[in-house]
Amino acid sequence: MIVETLKLYPERADVTLTTYVLQDSPELLDGATRPAVLICPGGAYLSCSDREAEPVAMRFAAMGYHAFVLRYSVYLDKHEPFESIFGGVERREHTVFPAAIRDIGKAMLTIHQNSEAWLVDTDRIALCGFSAGAHNAATYSVYWDKPILTEHYQVSEESLRPAATILGYTLSDYIFMKETEKDEMATLLFDASAMSLLGEASSSDDRLKEVSPALLVTEKTPPMFLWATASDALVPVGHTLRMGMALSENKIPFEMHVFEEGQHGLSLATQATANAKTLVDQNAAKWIDLADAWLLKRFRFELQDETRWG
Repeated sequence: MIVETLKLYPERADVTLTTYVLQDSPELLDGATRPAVLICPGGAYLSCSDREAEPVAMRFAAMGYHAFVLRYSVYLDKHEPFESIFGGVERREHTVFPAAIRDIGKAMLTIHQNSEAWLVDTDRIALCGFSAGAHNAATYSVYWDKPILTEHYQVSEESLRPAATILGYTLSDYIFMKETEKDEMATLLFDASAMSLLGEASSSDDRLKEVSPALLVTEKTPPMFLWATASDALVPVGHTLRMGMALSENKIPFEMHVFEEGQHGLSLATQATANAKTLVDQNAAKWIDLADAWLLKRFRFELQDETRWG
């Protein structure tokens, strides 16, 4: 496996792409390309979670996909403790929309540029995100063909196109989120996250719609796999339901799984990604196998009928 971390912008150390590229062999695909999954960890646009990064990449790699982890533009740098947000947050230009989706675009272009060396099938690159990372992936999925990305990078739509998107406990509608009742801690976290993403404490509905992918689905939105838990107290399951309804109304293929129990931020919901017992849930952990089956419909390898040694 080729594991390396690349800076996506020469002048910045915070936005990186880490590769988990499977080494080829004559006993494997013998020079053929593999599909890939680009992973966006969550973290409320304040940080990027380690729990939703490498362990998830390793799981997709075990399925036979090249995996990449994108650490996109977030509010806190590595020297700032998360608790610092309790003292208040101010606008930081490098995180304000559309910064984070442009980071995905830069990652996609980087994968395309290295596709020959890494043996990546650029027609079959999926996005996978969790929480804020899922929101970022979902937002990119409705903007990938728009001038905000194509003109910014002066590239064709095809070089930015995601073939599929996997969203875990996503936030999909900021207008709905504004109206959702929250406790004191959730309010503080949401306000800090909104400041990072939008650069302002209070935004108009028109501005909120710009970052509400459930309200922006088009016929070019890629197929999606959605999963969440009904008991998520931080990002209500209504976000996932709204995304599913928007996909349905636009006739975009999708699959949705809502598990009865499980808190926000489960990641793989196994010991591999847990730092507390509450983050292990045997039922919710089924999502990754369901996503594997869903991806196989689109990303199945073209294998020979028999081994060459048979």
